[in-house]
Amino acid sequence: MIRTSTAPYGIALLRVSLGILFLAHLALKVFVFTIPGFVSYFASLHLPAIAAYATIALETLGGVALVLGIYAPWVAIPLALEMLGTIVMVHGANGWLFTNKGGGWEYPAFWAVSLVVLSLLGDGALALRPSVAPRA
Repeated sequence: MIRTSTAPYGIALLRVSLGILFLAHLALKVFVFTIPGFVSYFASLHLPAIAAYATIALETLGGVALVLGIYAPWVAIPLALEMLGTIVMVHGANGWLFTNKGGGWEYPAFWAVSLVVLSLLGDGALALRPSVAPRA
């Protein structure tokens, strides 16, 4: 049974925490790896530079949209696809455990599933721009 009185706040907590995670993930790319370093890493994966910039834009806009609650269920889908892409392109070959050298795929998989769950649940409480108008 879903506790309807508190479920919207649980969804909001999930939405905001996922958004903060993406902003932290973005900060790692920008401040630790640097943007040129991140673009070079994409090149080492035989991906075009535009894909690196698109990833940075997606994590920036997506993270902010999730935190603020702007069409969150729709924003969660491309972010989940990004996480699935990291499994295919980067972490899948490193094994299951994220503590493996190079990071395994357990954390990106959990992150992708969490984003799909958010997409199924909706915006939650305190969303600035809900994807569906709340019922009165």
